[in-house]
Amino acid sequence: MKKRILITGCAILVLAVLLGLLQALVVPKYRTNPEGALIGEYYDQAGGHDVLFIGDCEVYESIVPAILWEKYGISSYVRGSGQQLAWHSYYILEESLRYETPKAVVFNVLSLKYGEPQSEAFNRMTLDGMKWSSSKISAIRASMTEDESFVDYLFPLLRFHSRVTELTGDDFKYMFDAPAVSHSGYLMQTGIKPMTEEQIPPRLRDEILPETAMDYLEKMRLLCEENGVELILMKAPTNSWAYWWYDEWEEQIVEYAEEKDVSYYNFIPLCEQIGIDWSTDTYDAGLHLNVYGAEKLSSYFGEILVNTHGVPDRRAESDVAERWESRVASYYEQKRKMEETLK
Repeated sequence: MKKRILITGCAILVLAVLLGLLQALVVPKYRTNPEGALIGEYYDQAGGHDVLFIGDCEVYESIVPAILWEKYGISSYVRGSGQQLAWHSYYILEESLRYETPKAVVFNVLSLKYGEPQSEAFNRMTLDGMKWSSSKISAIRASMTEDESFVDYLFPLLRFHSRVTELTGDDFKYMFDAPAVSHSGYLMQTGIKPMTEEQIPPRLRDEILPETAMDYLEKMRLLCEENGVELILMKAPTNSWAYWWYDEWEEQIVEYAEEKDVSYYNFIPLCEQIGIDWSTDTYDAGLHLNVYGAEKLSSYFGEILVNTHGVPDRRAESDVAERWESRVASYYEQKRKMEETLK
């Protein structure tokens, strides 16, 4: 009897290991679509940041922590992801505060236009990278579309088993580990595609920002308040109808910021002052900033964070400076390599 139990136990263990290996093989590795790798990269660098940026692509393609450090000694990280919705941001913030307590959290407001889950693909880009915790469980439950199942998040093999016929070399190469695609959460783009046509936005269907999104914004504010963290709102520069920021939405955010005594910076009308040139500082015709535009915005915002919000300069602290020295060197090395490929 004992022998039979032992054999059964070993068989179950072997099966569990095989299923674990298969799951590690078939889950997406996000090499050609690196946005899905961003959330998971945080844990290797978690802790010691005075500023955390949270939000969608407008954050991870607009804010360069290496520049904030180099110019102002600001230790920061970008916890952004593709189409990160307000509830995603709230639970990512909640999780991040378990690892560190920054002086300030900066939230990009574009996602407040969404009041419902949008797609499984974007959900996965945010949720799969999170470590298991009560925050991740709550984020999954808040984010699932009608066609999604919690069990598929618990056991990704159930969702991605069909990829077994689509595997590439990357799936084997990065089965257990993969090099970082970002620089402290910033995803670099060195291409240049100018904005060549005047942008005409579509007619706004609903002028009121969704209640669900605004409720999560308030939850973010209260969570920051409870932890002694300053919440700062921002709207990244863009010049494309696809991400148009309407005056009606702007009025609501300004009103909210004034009512709650929260600082809000809309960088769209400040593009000329920042030095952004839409013929050279975008890689997709005005939808997002490239590295040259992102460096300009980061330099401009960094001065505000230091002079207005009292974010400290850590460059004289040897342990922090040593850590950032390697991060900055890695940033410029990748920038050099990416620029060379475009020559």
